[in-house]
Amino acid sequence: MNSSLPRLSHTEQLILSLLSEGETFGLDLVDRSDGRIKRGTVYVTLARMQQKGYLASRVEAANPGAIGLPRRLYQPTALGLRVMHAWALAARAFAGQLPQEV
Repeated sequence: MNSSLPRLSHTEQLILSLLSEGETFGLDLVDRSDGRIKRGTVYVTLARMQQKGYLASRVEAANPGAIGLPRRLYQPTALGLRVMHAWALAARAFAGQLPQEV
């Protein structure tokens, strides 16, 4: 197996899919995943995806009078979206959902 091929876990696929709907923060991803993303692993997974170049993040501007740290917002990179689309295409091909070539 070629080690340079992009890898994408099921959780990473789900995160990219949710982020393709718009920029958001980690705990929102947990809420929107209907239990498929766990609170204890979301930020570890987001950090790993950022290291792979699949995500970019920025710190949200703090509201006046806010208590605590500002949230970090995540969005997919162009690479992350390409990897997600390539894996979706491969999954459909293996499931026999692509038209047969003549």
